Amino acid sequence: MSNFIEELKEEQLKEVKRQMIIYSQGVQDIIPTEELEKKIAKSILENKPLKIKLGLDPSAPDVHLGHTVVLNKMKQFQDNGHIIQLIIGDFTGKIGDPTGKSVARKQLTEDEVKHNAKTYFEQFAKVIDMEKVELHYNSKWLSDLNFEDVIQLAGKITVARLLERDDFEERIALGKPISLHEFFYPLMQGYDSVVLESDIELGGTDQHFNILMGRHFQEKFGKEKQVAILMPLLEGLDGVEKMSKSKKNYIGIDESPQEMYGKAMSIPDELMVKYFELVTAFTPEQVEIIKNQLHFGELHPRDAKMLLGKTIVEMYHGVEEANRAEQHFVSVFQKGSIPDEMPEVKWSGNDQILILDLLVDLQLLSSKSEARRMIENKGVKIDGERIEDTKLEIAVTDGLILQVGKRKFIKITR
Repeated sequence: MSNFIEELKEEQLKEVKRQMIIYSQGVQDIIPTEELEKKIAKSILENKPLKIKLGLDPSAPDVHLGHTVVLNKMKQFQDNGHIIQLIIGDFTGKIGDPTGKSVARKQLTEDEVKHNAKTYFEQFAKVIDMEKVELHYNSKWLSDLNFEDVIQLAGKITVARLLERDDFEERIALGKPISLHEFFYPLMQGYDSVVLESDIELGGTDQHFNILMGRHFQEKFGKEKQVAILMPLLEGLDGVEKMSKSKKNYIGIDESPQEMYGKAMSIPDELMVKYFELVTAFTPEQVEIIKNQLHFGELHPRDAKMLLGKTIVEMYHGVEEANRAEQHFVSVFQKGSIPDEMPEVKWSGNDQILILDLLVDLQLLSSKSEARRMIENKGVKIDGERIEDTKLEIAVTDGLILQVGKRKFIKITR
């Protein structure tokens, strides 16, 4: 690629630097950084937007804050006039991305792919402007390839290169099978970039191998190579594992304002700056101020967390709901009040019931053993009074209020 930077005027050079600062915020890696700078310079000189690719296999359509790390980076490009290429893997999704998997992924049906894709669109619209997104389904070009085309595509990469993938290496070492079709997943993802002539591909660090396939195949087909921008994986509320619904350490963007705010308040202190950086629209300068204030004790971690919780709720539910969620948290959790509003459940069971059975029957806890542990850990209250007897028999009356943990409240009606 020519060094377009040398052709820039002073104002244009400032614009390149401005965009580079924005796109570099919070990223794990840019491969390679110099090429991204040149692509931005070329875009400015030719007054032509860059094409930013994000590929999705819609296998888990519930979007949480972990997913928005990449979406927020896409929004930064979109805000600067660049084109978002959203690739729905309706073809690759039938194979399943083997990344991080110790066994082959379940292959999706066409109906499952379409249903999940629709759900993604509705949730993504909370972060990016879907009306300005180029939507592509990779079956449009992948299903047209004949067997000779596939053989030629496979001939452009070695088996040794494919076996460099950590998950494949691990499965071989453990004696676990790898189906031949799984090798074709990164080939197809790379071929998507060839067809769409993408300038940049975004993804999490777990997509490192797949995204570099785009650069590899673009070069093999004589195209200009895309830049890979890899975003860090966001740890969940446990502060250890990657945010995941299956690990129950997530904040979903479709959750209620109160639930979202309450969960945000349980984010570990050491992760707050990372959350501000990756899941909010705070500028690098604003994040640095918060970081310094926390470091020098000018900002209490609780206050920083309340700002983070309010910001997250406001992004997905608006200012009014964010204020209400904050007031609810202060009233219920800081002052120990019972909330004015809570879910109500119609009770048609026995008038007298053991506390363990009641908690399980109301689905507040999944099992009697879990309910017993919660009581022993002083996490269950009835009408504001803490329960300590696991063998307690309860009179189920109209208006009875049960509290489990800090955020679960339920009112019984009869």
